[in-house]
Amino acid sequence: MPADRILIPSEKIQRRVREMAAQIEADYPAGPIYLVSVLKGAFIFVADLARALSRPEIRIEFMAISSYGHEKTSSGQVQLTRDLDVNIEGQHVLIVEDIIDSGLTLSYLKRLLEQRKPKSLEIATLLDKPDRRVTPVEVKYVGFQIPDEFVVGYGLDFAEDYRNLGDIRVLAE
Repeated sequence: MPADRILIPSEKIQRRVREMAAQIEADYPAGPIYLVSVLKGAFIFVADLARALSRPEIRIEFMAISSYGHEKTSSGQVQLTRDLDVNIEGQHVLIVEDIIDSGLTLSYLKRLLEQRKPKSLEIATLLDKPDRRVTPVEVKYVGFQIPDEFVVGYGLDFAEDYRNLGDIRVLAE
Protein backbone atom coordinates (compact mmCIF):
# COMPACT_ATOMS: atom_id res chain seq x y z
CA MET A 1 0.00 0.00 0.00
CA PRO A 2 1.75 3.19 -1.10
CA ALA A 3 1.71 6.38 0.97
CA ASP A 4 2.41 8.68 -1.92
CA ARG A 5 0.35 11.84 -1.40
CA ILE A 6 1.94 14.34 0.98
CA LEU A 7 -0.73 16.04 3.08
CA ILE A 8 1.60 18.07 5.35
CA PRO A 9 5.28 18.49 4.43
CA SER A 10 7.99 18.15 7.06
CA GLU A 11 8.93 21.86 7.01
CA LYS A 12 5.36 22.88 7.77
CA ILE A 13 5.18 20.36 10.63
CA GLN A 14 8.39 21.70 12.19
CA ARG A 15 7.20 25.31 11.92
CA ARG A 16 3.88 24.45 13.58
CA VAL A 17 5.59 22.48 16.39
CA ARG A 18 7.69 25.58 17.19
CA GLU A 19 4.53 27.75 17.21
CA MET A 20 2.78 25.31 19.56
CA ALA A 21 5.83 25.30 21.86
CA ALA A 22 5.76 29.11 22.03
CA GLN A 23 2.06 29.00 22.95
CA ILE A 24 2.73 26.39 25.66
CA GLU A 25 5.62 28.47 27.07
CA ALA A 26 3.31 31.49 27.32
CA ASP A 27 0.59 29.47 29.05
CA TYR A 28 2.96 27.86 31.58
CA PRO A 29 5.35 30.64 32.61
CA ALA A 30 7.29 28.71 35.28
CA GLY A 31 7.86 25.31 36.78
CA PRO A 32 7.83 21.78 35.46
CA ILE A 33 5.50 20.41 32.82
CA TYR A 34 4.95 16.69 32.39
CA LEU A 35 4.58 15.82 28.72
CA VAL A 36 2.72 12.51 28.65
CA SER A 37 3.32 10.97 25.27
CA VAL A 38 0.87 8.42 24.00
CA LEU A 39 2.90 5.60 22.43
CA LYS A 40 3.78 4.74 19.86
CA GLY A 41 2.45 7.34 17.44
CA ALA A 42 3.32 10.51 19.38
CA PHE A 43 6.97 9.73 20.12
CA ILE A 44 8.41 11.84 17.29
CA PHE A 45 6.03 14.73 17.99
CA VAL A 46 6.81 14.74 21.73
CA ALA A 47 10.56 14.69 21.02
CA ASP A 48 10.33 17.68 18.67
CA LEU A 49 7.94 19.53 20.99
CA ALA A 50 10.20 18.97 24.01
CA ARG A 51 13.24 20.28 22.10
CA ALA A 52 11.25 23.36 21.03
CA LEU A 53 10.40 24.21 24.66
CA SER A 54 13.09 26.36 26.27
CA ARG A 55 12.67 25.63 29.98
CA PRO A 56 14.75 22.92 31.61
CA GLU A 57 11.85 21.45 33.64
CA ILE A 58 10.28 19.45 30.83
CA ARG A 59 9.58 15.94 32.07
CA ILE A 60 8.65 13.29 29.55
CA GLU A 61 6.54 10.28 30.45
CA PHE A 62 5.00 7.58 28.30
CA MET A 63 1.71 5.74 28.27
CA ALA A 64 0.49 3.21 25.76
CA ILE A 65 -3.13 2.73 24.84
CA SER A 66 -4.48 0.49 22.13
CA SER A 67 -7.70 0.86 20.17
CA TYR A 68 -6.64 0.11 16.59
CA GLY A 69 -4.69 -3.14 16.36
CA HIS A 70 -3.86 -3.59 12.66
CA GLU A 71 -6.95 -1.86 11.32
CA LYS A 72 -7.55 1.57 9.80
CA THR A 73 -10.40 2.40 12.18
CA SER A 74 -10.63 2.29 15.95
CA SER A 75 -12.16 -0.84 17.41
CA GLY A 76 -13.88 1.26 20.07
CA GLN A 77 -12.27 -0.93 22.74
CA VAL A 78 -9.63 1.05 24.67
CA GLN A 79 -6.94 -0.83 26.54
CA LEU A 80 -4.16 0.63 28.73
CA THR A 81 -1.00 -1.29 27.87
CA ARG A 82 1.61 0.92 29.62
CA ASP A 83 1.01 3.24 32.57
CA LEU A 84 3.00 6.19 33.93
CA ASP A 85 6.08 5.60 36.08
CA VAL A 86 5.52 8.73 38.21
CA ASN A 87 2.94 10.36 40.45
CA ILE A 88 1.42 13.40 38.67
CA GLU A 89 -0.62 14.70 41.60
CA GLY A 90 -0.25 18.49 41.84
CA GLN A 91 1.70 18.72 38.56
CA HIS A 92 1.02 20.46 35.24
CA VAL A 93 0.33 17.66 32.77
CA LEU A 94 0.08 17.94 29.00
CA ILE A 95 -1.11 14.85 27.15
CA VAL A 96 0.74 14.77 23.82
CA GLU A 97 -1.11 12.84 21.14
CA ASP A 98 -0.35 12.20 17.48
CA ILE A 99 -3.93 12.29 16.18
CA ILE A 100 -7.44 12.61 17.54
CA ASP A 101 -10.25 11.12 15.53
CA SER A 102 -13.13 9.40 17.37
CA GLY A 103 -12.09 10.89 20.72
CA LEU A 104 -12.71 7.58 22.51
CA THR A 105 -9.07 6.89 23.41
CA LEU A 106 -8.35 10.43 24.56
CA SER A 107 -11.56 10.69 26.53
CA TYR A 108 -10.61 7.48 28.37
CA LEU A 109 -7.07 8.70 29.00
CA LYS A 110 -8.19 12.12 30.26
CA ARG A 111 -10.64 10.56 32.75
CA LEU A 112 -7.91 8.19 33.95
CA LEU A 113 -5.39 10.99 34.52
CA GLU A 114 -7.91 13.37 36.12
CA GLN A 115 -8.38 10.77 38.87
CA ARG A 116 -4.70 11.26 39.74
CA LYS A 117 -5.33 14.92 40.66
CA PRO A 118 -2.88 16.89 38.51
CA LYS A 119 -2.70 20.66 39.02
CA SER A 120 -3.73 21.06 35.38
CA LEU A 121 -4.45 18.65 32.56
CA GLU A 122 -4.51 19.75 28.93
CA ILE A 123 -4.14 18.09 25.54
CA ALA A 124 -1.81 18.84 22.64
CA THR A 125 -2.30 16.98 19.39
CA LEU A 126 -0.44 17.21 16.14
CA LEU A 127 -3.49 16.23 14.07
CA ASP A 128 -7.21 16.60 14.65
CA LYS A 129 -9.90 14.87 12.56
CA PRO A 130 -13.08 16.53 13.83
CA ASP A 131 -15.26 14.80 11.21
CA ARG A 132 -14.58 11.46 12.93
CA ARG A 133 -15.47 12.63 16.45
CA VAL A 134 -17.78 10.32 18.38
CA THR A 135 -16.94 11.57 21.88
CA PRO A 136 -16.31 15.29 22.46
CA VAL A 137 -12.79 16.11 23.64
CA GLU A 138 -11.50 19.56 24.56
CA VAL A 139 -8.08 20.07 22.97
CA LYS A 140 -6.07 23.14 23.92
CA TYR A 141 -3.24 22.85 21.37
CA VAL A 142 -3.91 21.61 17.83
CA GLY A 143 -1.23 21.40 15.17
CA PHE A 144 -3.43 20.80 12.12
CA GLN A 145 -7.04 19.94 11.41
CA ILE A 146 -7.18 17.34 8.65
CA PRO A 147 -9.91 15.71 6.57
CA ASP A 148 -11.13 12.19 7.20
CA GLU A 149 -8.30 10.37 5.42
CA PHE A 150 -6.00 7.69 6.82
CA VAL A 151 -2.59 9.27 7.34
CA VAL A 152 0.86 7.92 8.13
CA GLY A 153 4.32 9.34 8.78
CA TYR A 154 5.92 11.45 11.52
CA GLY A 155 5.25 8.63 13.99
CA LEU A 156 1.85 7.55 12.67
CA ASP A 157 1.69 4.05 11.27
CA PHE A 158 -0.31 1.43 9.47
CA ALA A 159 0.44 -2.03 10.93
CA GLU A 160 3.73 -0.60 12.32
CA ASP A 161 4.97 0.65 8.93
CA TYR A 162 5.52 4.25 7.71
CA ARG A 163 6.35 5.80 11.15
CA ASN A 164 9.75 6.95 9.88
CA LEU A 165 8.44 9.25 7.13
CA GLY A 166 9.15 12.92 7.79
CA ASP A 167 5.95 14.13 6.14
CA ILE A 168 2.32 13.34 6.94
CA ARG A 169 1.05 11.32 3.98
CA VAL A 170 -2.27 9.87 2.94
CA LEU A 171 -2.23 6.10 2.72
CA ALA A 172 -3.59 4.93 -0.61
CA GLU A 173 -6.33 2.30 -0.69
